[in-house]
Amino acid sequence: MTTHRALRAALAAFAVLPALAVAAPAASAASPSPSPTTSGKPTPVTKAGTSFLTAINLAAGQDANVAASTGDYLYWAFGASEGQTPTIGLTVNLAPAADRHGPQTWSVEVFDGLRRRQSCTAGTQNATGDAAASSLALSCTMREVRSWAEPWSGDPLPGTYYVRLALSDAPQPDLGLAASVQLHVGVKGDADNAQPEGGELKAPLVPPAGGGAANAAQAAAPEEAEDHWYSGWFSGWNSRWFWTVAGGALAALAGVAGYTLTRHPRGGRPTRYGSVPPQAGAPQPGPYAGSGQP
Repeated sequence: MTTHRALRAALAAFAVLPALAVAAPAASAASPSPSPTTSGKPTPVTKAGTSFLTAINLAAGQDANVAASTGDYLYWAFGASEGQTPTIGLTVNLAPAADRHGPQTWSVEVFDGLRRRQSCTAGTQNATGDAAASSLALSCTMREVRSWAEPWSGDPLPGTYYVRLALSDAPQPDLGLAASVQLHVGVKGDADNAQPEGGELKAPLVPPAGGGAANAAQAAAPEEAEDHWYSGWFSGWNSRWFWTVAGGALAALAGVAGYTLTRHPRGGRPTRYGSVPPQAGAPQPGPYAGSGQP
């Protein structure tokens, strides 16, 4: 009797399993997962580089919200096209006033792809907060990006730009305190606003390193070298051997000519090696003087 009851309980358990399997998806569908934000803006980055080479690339419209330490150098990179006027806005949330020992000065700088510092036409590049301040606001409005410029001018050109945030001055005990930074990069204008300059930049100053700066122009394809009738003489795998052999032959000829000119400068070869030229009025002895032999 006990065996029959155990068998019936096992069959009932197996019969319930399909119902549980069907009910599980229904329960999961009834509790939907959180939907992504519908604002359309990219998710802010939460990191910053510590040098130009490790700068974090920002896409168009992407912000940064980074937790940092007081005294760190923070780097970001973004792209700019001709006709645009980039604007950089930063908010530095300082450590609690109870942990600080004096005022702090923070500064923001902008560099182009060649590491040239770009001047700001407006904004606060250096801000100082006293012991009671909780945050600092910094900003920089760059000059309009031009389509081309002379190499010596330093004008902003299409390409990648770097933002560097650094602590300029602070008490020594404050170094290492926790802080947070919010960065926003905006642009005004577009290619239609670019003033005619009489030239055109064929490639951006520096292409984006990681592809994050989406609004930077792509690098132009390299131009083909112009062909001339003498191009083959100075290019190719065999040109080195040709010029080596030709140079060796010319060097040998120059050596022979130099030897001839220095060994016999008058061009006449003496009749006997070591003989003395005859003198006027002196008897001409034979090869053996006083021997009596003809």
